[in-house]
Amino acid sequence: MIDYSSYENILATRAGSVLTLTLNRPERFNAVNHELHEELSRIFTDVAVDDATSVVVLTGAGRAFCAGGDLKAFAADAEEKGRAGHYLDMGSAKRIIFSLLDLEKPIIAKVNGHAIGLGATLALFCDLIYMADDARIGDPHVSAGVVAGDGGAIIWPQLVGYARAKEFLLTGDPIPATRAADMGLVNYAVPAEDLDRIVDELAARLASGAQEAIRWSKVSVNIGLKQLAHSILDTSIAYETLTMRSPAHAEAIAAFSNGRRPDFTSF
Repeated sequence: MIDYSSYENILATRAGSVLTLTLNRPERFNAVNHELHEELSRIFTDVAVDDATSVVVLTGAGRAFCAGGDLKAFAADAEEKGRAGHYLDMGSAKRIIFSLLDLEKPIIAKVNGHAIGLGATLALFCDLIYMADDARIGDPHVSAGVVAGDGGAIIWPQLVGYARAKEFLLTGDPIPATRAADMGLVNYAVPAEDLDRIVDELAARLASGAQEAIRWSKVSVNIGLKQLAHSILDTSIAYETLTMRSPAHAEAIAAFSNGRRPDFTSF
């Protein structure tokens, strides 16, 4: 059994062979700072060798699933270094995606609140996605002046087709849970008060099933996704890194710090 106590921003709890991983920065709506990003790049690799775990549930503490990148932390980093955009670790970003795809054990995203940006990517790379019906999901990287390079360019077209994927990635518009379920972006939107029970029942069902059959079915389905990730992710993360060092992103960080909307019209 793996000791998860070294993780400061992810809380691991266990019920039998079901491991629940809770993004645990509720005061920041579980937004991803450097420390949480690094932990996300390791946690699923640890789960892979945890013989006591057969099913994983990924969720968020408090009112949100994950608010995406922590713009407050980005702004502090930009002020400290005198420039914006040098906080993305390409290696960690790749490890997050590939560790999610490589993990043979099924992962259920329990989207208890809004899943935005990287939060949406984390949810959509899980195997089954259940959302509270009052939650929203979206990838507004463009609103921060950056490319949706951390996985969104891979997974959205596979789930909803290229036309819809480009609509939501180019606008950054959030989608209500019920519409996300209707278009096949997620599996189900369920009443918020029933989310825990429904996910618990599904996790228990998977945990009591034929483990090799379940795991290797996931592996087989993920072959195509892994091939896509290998062909796309290096380039998309590189583009995201470039735009994180652009005037547009610097403007977005300045706007966030000053409580105003960014003005991209001069770029």
